[in-house]
Amino acid sequence: MHPPILVTGGTGTLGRLVVPLLHEAGHRVRVLSRHGGQPSPGVTHVTGDLATGEGVDSAVRDVQIVLHLAGGQKGDDQLARTLARAAQQAGVRHLVFVSVIGADRVPLAWLRMKLAAEQAVADSGVPWTTLRAAQFHELTLTLVRKMSALPVIPAPGGMRLEPVDGREVAARLAALAQAAPAGLVPDLAGPQVYALGELIRSYLRATGRRRLLMPVRMPGSAGHAYREGANLSLPGATRGTRSWGQFLADQVGHSASA
Repeated sequence: MHPPILVTGGTGTLGRLVVPLLHEAGHRVRVLSRHGGQPSPGVTHVTGDLATGEGVDSAVRDVQIVLHLAGGQKGDDQLARTLARAAQQAGVRHLVFVSVIGADRVPLAWLRMKLAAEQAVADSGVPWTTLRAAQFHELTLTLVRKMSALPVIPAPGGMRLEPVDGREVAARLAALAQAAPAGLVPDLAGPQVYALGELIRSYLRATGRRRLLMPVRMPGSAGHAYREGANLSLPGATRGTRSWGQFLADQVGHSASA
């Protein structure tokens, strides 16, 4: 039996994909969440709160590998610091973190927090690996679905995304967690770059809806960064294989080519 792996955010969108892969690889998996969960063969749930630190020291005890997937729109840097400090004190041998492509290039507050979280992991004293991933298909679908509910849809000009399948991100993270610490590894993005308007139109076609798209210009330095492609993967990135069109067709049952 391989050493246990602690997964934070193991009950979230990505975590639910990663945990079974680790278990199938022969690892005992410990999932940290604020409310616990139902155990399953090879998977235990522990209660803890990264925001307050309660239960975190116990969660990392006797763990050699930590996979940090928990996060949100604010406070990611503090969550990472709390976990990194506990991991260092517990003698963890490998701390793996999932971040976002463009964290160091797009001047938005939540991306600055992601970058600060990356730094907390790198400065922890624990050997580490960080993967920056593009927007998951699942999160992209949530975005375009909400936008498509509007009678007139604002479409920021020049904004492009390269959505990637969550299962491919999960597989990459599971592999990284079981390998030697590697620092900042190549970005992981989807197989194709889309204008945001293309993604919205493909969803409208697939669902048989008609909406007016109104081009808008994103203001400020963040808008400039997006128009310059600062949120897109760097040369040398790893590319997923499952396209947005394939994912969308599976979700809505119609052709969704973009």
